[in-house]
Amino acid sequence: MAKILVIDDEPSILNLVTSYLKADGYEVYTAGDGPSGLKAARVYKPDLVVLDVMLPGMDGIELLACLRRESNVYVILLTARTEETDKIVGLTVGADDYVTKPFSPRELVARIKAALRRLQTGASSGSERAVLAFRRLRIDIGARQVSVDERPVKLTAIEFDLLRALAENRGRVLTREQLLEKVWGYDYFGDTRVVDVHLGHVRQKLGDENFIVTIRGVGYRFEDEKI
Repeated sequence: MAKILVIDDEPSILNLVTSYLKADGYEVYTAGDGPSGLKAARVYKPDLVVLDVMLPGMDGIELLACLRRESNVYVILLTARTEETDKIVGLTVGADDYVTKPFSPRELVARIKAALRRLQTGASSGSERAVLAFRRLRIDIGARQVSVDERPVKLTAIEFDLLRALAENRGRVLTREQLLEKVWGYDYFGDTRVVDVHLGHVRQKLGDENFIVTIRGVGYRFEDEKI
C-alpha cells in the first residue's frame, strides 16, 4: 500500500487521520512541525503528503516551496475555511489539492484514495508505450515525461494529467468542470480555480502560452500540430 505523510501540529488531527488511514491499510508517517515534516518527507519519500498550512518552525507554504524544489509528490493542503489566500498561495506554490478545516476525516481519506487511484491508473493504464507527438511538444504517457523542442519539462502529477487531457483533445475546448472530472475525478467538489492555477504553472514551464489557449468564459484548448 501507499506511504502517506501527515504533517499537522494538532495531535488530535494526527491521531484521527492516522487511525482512518491505517484502517485502510496505508503506511502512515506523521510530523508535528515544519522542519520535522520536511525531514520526514526526505527520509520516507511518501507517495502523498497531507500538509497543514499553520505549522510551528516553518509554515506549510514555506515547507511546500522547499519540497517542490526536490519532489513532485502529491500534496493535499489543509487550510482554514476562511483563509482563501492560503488556498490560492498554496496552489501557486505547488499544492495539488486542498481541504478546508474543519473537515470530515472520511472526506480527506476519500480525497487521498481518489488521488492515489488516479496516480496508479496513470502509471499502469495499458498505454505505457503511448506517445502524443506534436510538432514541438512530445508527451510520453507511460514514462510521464514531457519535452518541448526536445527540451525536457518537469511537471507535477496534476500538471502532467491536465496537459495530457488537453492534448488528447487537441483543438477541442474543455471546460474547467470537464478538466476537474478528467484529472481530479467525477466526485471532486473543490474550487474550479485549481484548474486555472495549475494550468498557469504548465504554461510557465512549457515556455510558450500558445500551447494552451484560454477561451474566455468557457475553458481551455490545446494547440499544436500533430506529426
